[in-house]
Amino acid sequence: MSVEVRDNGVPQRQRGASPAQVDAAIRGVGLSSAFQPIVALPDGAVVGFEALARWPESTGLGPEVVFARAAALNRVDELDQLCIDTAIEGALAQGMTRNTLLCINCEPSSAMVDTARNAVLKRGHTELQLMFELTERSLLAHPRALLTKIAELRADGFGIALDDVGAHPDSLALLDVISPDVVKLDMGLVQSQPDDAQARTLSAVLAHHERSGALILAEGIETDDHLEQALAVGATLGQGYKFGRPGALSHYPRAVGWSLPTRTPRPGLVPGSPFDLVRDRTTIRTARKQTLTAFSRHIESQAHDATDPPILLTALQHAKHFTRRTRHAYRDLAARSSMVAVFGANMPADFGFGVRGIALEPTDELAMEWTVLALGPHMAVALIARERDVDDDETGRDEDRRFDFVITYDRAIVTAAACNMLARVP
Repeated sequence: MSVEVRDNGVPQRQRGASPAQVDAAIRGVGLSSAFQPIVALPDGAVVGFEALARWPESTGLGPEVVFARAAALNRVDELDQLCIDTAIEGALAQGMTRNTLLCINCEPSSAMVDTARNAVLKRGHTELQLMFELTERSLLAHPRALLTKIAELRADGFGIALDDVGAHPDSLALLDVISPDVVKLDMGLVQSQPDDAQARTLSAVLAHHERSGALILAEGIETDDHLEQALAVGATLGQGYKFGRPGALSHYPRAVGWSLPTRTPRPGLVPGSPFDLVRDRTTIRTARKQTLTAFSRHIESQAHDATDPPILLTALQHAKHFTRRTRHAYRDLAARSSMVAVFGANMPADFGFGVRGIALEPTDELAMEWTVLALGPHMAVALIARERDVDDDETGRDEDRRFDFVITYDRAIVTAAACNMLARVP
């Protein structure tokens, strides 16, 4: 369960817990769940609840303290699963009915125990409408684990929500990668009229909603003005003190029946490489290195000038091709973008200026390819190329190297290629 330190803006008390109490809390001692209603807008009918981890018997012991200690001890997976099980057991024990939405926070990169190995999770899946909320904090810390978790949740038939969108830029760049069923707007986007930065966030969310059908849930609704703003930004679900504070289920009316709208199935991870993904889906052309260099620089320039910087993923075959000019350009982009990563053989992990290096094994098909990919809320473009056999090169000159290539602006293809590359990032 995510580290929730505020309920609609009201800080929890975090002082007074001893180290022994915190360590006991990690083991689940004193753990319980409070439930806050989620309503349909604008009528306010309760459709479900969000479960929030609490340790009510320990003064000053909040999720932030407990999860921070669990992270230090490498026990986040254990604590996350305890919070999930406690939420499900508490909901069922308090009489939550079938077809009631239950949202449970979970860490983006924690390991997920599937329904085949967890009887509590299996019962929750059978008797409730379970949705897991991925906190946007540290979404890109471990991309491979994040993508694995998303795939496992979908394989078990769970809904996915992206929490606190607007509090950090990572979530906007990853909307298509995660493809959440529900986008939860941070309360700051609801409790005031938007400034320029917030307007960019809302525009990105509305664009994603339009192309994907994802629902929008507004958090932090406390007044009629907040409700008006929530409706103005496209929310059809809401949460906040206007509808109820976290507590026992007995405090609230029985939820009406609710289920996620049907959406187009999201593609899973594709084996192989980005070129394997595109070669049978579009026209393949052939060009020499200088042509691809020009296209690459154009994409990099577009990414640099974008109002909402995209993630930029580049495969350069070998570290020697990551030139001084390219490093300088990527340094500037990394200062604004949530992720800039370069893949290739012998690639160092840290360039010292925000660019992540991903070393490829010689047998990895991506090591034979030249890919420059930019994906963001308002941008999706990829140059995907594979070098032809060296026997085709009659001169042996570097500038005469030939590549089969594709340039695509198809968001679905660009997203699939991005997921394929991100799955290589530990």
